[in-house]
Amino acid sequence: MMRVSRLRLIVFVLGVGLFSTLLGASRMTPHHSPARLANHGPLPDFSLIDQGGEPVNLSRLKGSVWIANFIFTRCAGQCPLMSAQMATLYEALRDVPSIQFISFSVDPSYDTPERLASYARSYGVHDERWRFVTEADTTTSIAQLAQQGFRLGVSADGTQEEPITHSVRLVLVDSHGSIRGYYDATDAQAMAHLHTDARRLARERR
Repeated sequence: MMRVSRLRLIVFVLGVGLFSTLLGASRMTPHHSPARLANHGPLPDFSLIDQGGEPVNLSRLKGSVWIANFIFTRCAGQCPLMSAQMATLYEALRDVPSIQFISFSVDPSYDTPERLASYARSYGVHDERWRFVTEADTTTSIAQLAQQGFRLGVSADGTQEEPITHSVRLVLVDSHGSIRGYYDATDAQAMAHLHTDARRLARERR
């Protein structure tokens, strides 16, 4: 656990530095943005719980723009990078409280609300804008939600140390519950575009 925590801290610091540099540059230098963001279709409803044991479903999120990713707390691979990118966006967009963040655990049998709460604290989560969710019962399978709803790959055929492989893309969802973009968390320029696009959708929401 110490090795994973140290790796998480290193990745967080490096990720924040690189993203912040690109974010600053993007504010000074306009970049091309399409006249209208693509619409990849609506998400199905889901019934989950967050790190505080509170219910989370699509109906409660409608009206807010939100950014989603799929991670698990004992991941020592790409999850620390993805969570570091989410943490940077979470801080950079704190002036737009209508933008929410949802991290779905693809390891729900291990990731209890208590473990998710500890993980959230390690990334500086201090309000309800960023929620870490796990399965509440058999109503919603997060793996199926990732594959069929978000159209992202998830596989549970790994080893005990790294039991799950999953997409490293972050997903932008509009206030009506439709997917408006996919962004590679390993690409700092894509993260800068996500920041811009999220603000844009927040301004356009009705």
